Amino acid sequence: MSETKKTDSVAEATVPGQASAPDEREVLLKVENLTKHFPIKKGILRRQVGAVKAVDGIDFEVRRGETLGVVGESGCGKSTMGRVITRLQDPTGGQITFEGQDITRLSTGDMRPLRRDIQMIFQDPYGSLNPRHTIGSIVSAPFRLQGVEPEGGVKKEVQRLLELVGLSPEHYNRYPHEFSGGQRQRIGIARALALKPKLVVADEPVSALDVSIQAQVVNLMDDLQEELGLTYVIIAHDLSVVRHVSDRIAVMYLGKIVELADRNALYEAPMHPYTKALMSAVPVPDPQRRGQKSERILLRGDVPSPIAPPSGCRFHTRCWKATEICRTTEPKLLELKPGQRVACHHPENFADQAPQDTVLLSAAKEASELVPDAVISGGAEESGAEATAEAEATAETGAASSSDADADAKSEAEAKPETEAKAEADADAEADNGAKADAKAGAEAKSGAEPEVTSGSEAETSPKSETASETSPEAAAESETTEEAASASESEPASEAAPEAEPEAPGGSASGSEPEAEAAAEPAAEPAKPARSRKPRGK
Repeated sequence: MSETKKTDSVAEATVPGQASAPDEREVLLKVENLTKHFPIKKGILRRQVGAVKAVDGIDFEVRRGETLGVVGESGCGKSTMGRVITRLQDPTGGQITFEGQDITRLSTGDMRPLRRDIQMIFQDPYGSLNPRHTIGSIVSAPFRLQGVEPEGGVKKEVQRLLELVGLSPEHYNRYPHEFSGGQRQRIGIARALALKPKLVVADEPVSALDVSIQAQVVNLMDDLQEELGLTYVIIAHDLSVVRHVSDRIAVMYLGKIVELADRNALYEAPMHPYTKALMSAVPVPDPQRRGQKSERILLRGDVPSPIAPPSGCRFHTRCWKATEICRTTEPKLLELKPGQRVACHHPENFADQAPQDTVLLSAAKEASELVPDAVISGGAEESGAEATAEAEATAETGAASSSDADADAKSEAEAKPETEAKAEADADAEADNGAKADAKAGAEAKSGAEPEVTSGSEAETSPKSETASETSPEAAAESETTEEAASASESEPASEAAPEAEPEAPGGSASGSEPEAEAAAEPAAEPAKPARSRKPRGK
């Protein structure tokens, strides 16, 4: 009897690993046009005024024994999709088929037997465990709810599960607050594996853990998959973790699957622009590549609201290749390469699906400014849209250059009258400077100083100035201060114009008047200081 049981157990353990290629495996889960809308109600009567389209028509299938990874930005509907396919939430539309049975509209009572085969690992290891229950009570809950009596008793089986996930059997009577985040996530995995399910949906199982604990949990899930023949649907946003554990990867954006392909094909040659932008954000832990320029694609803007998603392709508001057809027509998820399905009118690394549409949208023009040229031209084939856009850009450049030439000619034509006006202004300034020089000469002549410009009647003027300076020293001092203020207020061109007027004076009269003017000016400079000091005293 013992040998028979042993051979049966060995046969049961080797059944899940019989299929060699993923394509030959049986389809375990099939999802067709799955939708999940959350209604928005307002008013006293609570009428529905809209809906949040969290999941809006997705199609995929999961084969037995494989791991399907689901990636995307926060808010794209990954977690909602996981809860719907496990029937924790009722779908709005579509069809869910598990092992050939339609489970879309099954009631809670009808779903109870299927709970043994479909389990879920939740994202938050702190909120998924009841703090009032012990670990033994939490892990043994599936046995009580399903009415299953494991061999050897419930306690022995729970301790075996705790040891299986890397915990000590002595933790049976402890409470969740006594464990760390990684240990709590291991407890959630043990609870999900209690009834030996066929499908496990893991909603970001390692996102709340440290990097070292992430590696331990991921390796644990891999080992359990090989040992128990499990099928995983792993939801995550860490692309490196998904690449490590997944066989195929589905990329979601705003409630839609935009690309579904094998792991190697997706990472080596992504075909959807959004997938290419995601792959460019994965850091490469290579010290030798430090300082090198990477083709980092920066997407402009945020994810649109799922309440009112954009028409056509939902990524066209942030895509650098979007054209008019992307705004009006929604692309279908087509298999462009073997095992690789893409929903895009202008895919990367493949022939253009809409070469007749060449007009880029304004959002695409703005997004192309943030995308490196090497990324834009990194496709395998140049599409007609790119060639036409390049021709249009060349024409615009030519038009811009011609307009620049016209603008230069116009500026030259406008510069000529400005130059002539400037020359006239300079001539007027010189005339003004000459007039100022004459006025200065007249003022100096009246004050008894040396005149810069002398006329034929200089002989008469100089004796008058001498007598005036000798008879009234106070007037001479005041005239000297007036002369200093006038010379300080004059501009530089006026001071430069004065020496030019000196050679015009006759040599004899100028040379004869210089000693006389100096002799008259020297005694007048001494009483100037007492004159300035008397005014404050008089006041």
